[in-house]
Amino acid sequence: MMQIDGALADLRALVARYGALGPGLGPVGRPDRLPDDGRGWEFGVDLTPTPAAGTPSESAVLVLFGALDRRHSHFHTDAVPEDLDLLLTQRSLTLRKHPGQVAFPGGRKDPEDADHVATALREAQEETGLDPAGVRVLGSLPPAPLTVTNFRVTPVVGWWDRPSDVFVVDEGEATRVFRVPVADLVDPANRITTSRSAEPSVGARRFRSPGFLVSETLVWGFTAIVIDRILDLLGWAQDWDRDRVIDISGWDASQPVPVLRH
Repeated sequence: MMQIDGALADLRALVARYGALGPGLGPVGRPDRLPDDGRGWEFGVDLTPTPAAGTPSESAVLVLFGALDRRHSHFHTDAVPEDLDLLLTQRSLTLRKHPGQVAFPGGRKDPEDADHVATALREAQEETGLDPAGVRVLGSLPPAPLTVTNFRVTPVVGWWDRPSDVFVVDEGEATRVFRVPVADLVDPANRITTSRSAEPSVGARRFRSPGFLVSETLVWGFTAIVIDRILDLLGWAQDWDRDRVIDISGWDASQPVPVLRH
């Protein structure tokens, strides 16, 4: 079983290879441990099903790993520590954009923010109440275009050195703040493919992307795509059945998760 220090080293190597290291971080070891499928940070699914017009808004999300509590994962694998967690939120159902979706803490970059790191930490504090002083910023991964809502999103990878209490700060922004054991995200039994119809303006197309069924929650969309890519690049992912499909066309996140089909 990998230890927590090994997971931290792998995450630092991930940022060193594909992104930009955080302030004060020099060269790191073990980048050769990471697999290379030839795609780098590029995603294997379409993030732009309904292109929006205009200059995209800069935003950032905090992809925060750490041993957040003493509860271990249900799934056990030598690739991932049992006590390694990832912090997630569930967006409020009243929000105009992405209502009810599971997401990383984050949001739009304000003019006062010095950089994307400042944006990610500020938004995470506003949404979850976490103390940014306890977060070690490992660095940033390349931004991804989320043109369905006209955002350019920079994932900021963090390590929770000193975990603080987290909770729903504003119910108008989020309905849940929760941790997910990373090993349970790796578990092939929790991996699914989501399928949805395109907007009429795009034509009669369907879009498929990775998803996760964890903590009685469906994780899909941009957040699931980023998690899927990170697990692959770290070499933590296991083979899973991509023919386990959930059709989420028209699904309301306030309702039970749609049924799997094959």
